[in-house]
Amino acid sequence: MTEPRNDREYTRGKPFEAGNPGKPKGARSRATVAAEALLNGEAEKLTRTAIDKALEGDSVALRLCLERLVPPRKDSPITIDLPPITTAGDVVSASAAVLTAVGAGEISPDEAGRVMALLTAHKNIVETGDLERRIAALEVK
Repeated sequence: MTEPRNDREYTRGKPFEAGNPGKPKGARSRATVAAEALLNGEAEKLTRTAIDKALEGDSVALRLCLERLVPPRKDSPITIDLPPITTAGDVVSASAAVLTAVGAGEISPDEAGRVMALLTAHKNIVETGDLERRIAALEVK
């Protein structure tokens, strides 16, 4: 059995050398290539058949056609009453309003998490503006 090579000249100086670069961009998987080979020239017929079945009232075909035309929304707007947020301290009352809405079942915890992330980002912007004003006031003195 050979000993692993662990000398400085062999291991040093190659920290950013690429390992396995993987597939090139645009390369298709075997399954995709096989499906395209099977459907070669039949895509139009299949599409037309699905549309005809949907028009005849086939609910599965109708759902498939509609999902292609109008994909389901991953995100929907929510309505929640928040107080105006002009200072970093206002974020506390706004986050309390979000937690109250979750407790009342008005919004889901997932939606609340997204709103809280927005509140945090807005708080950071407000704090940055406050710091900028304070620094400008100190520079004037």
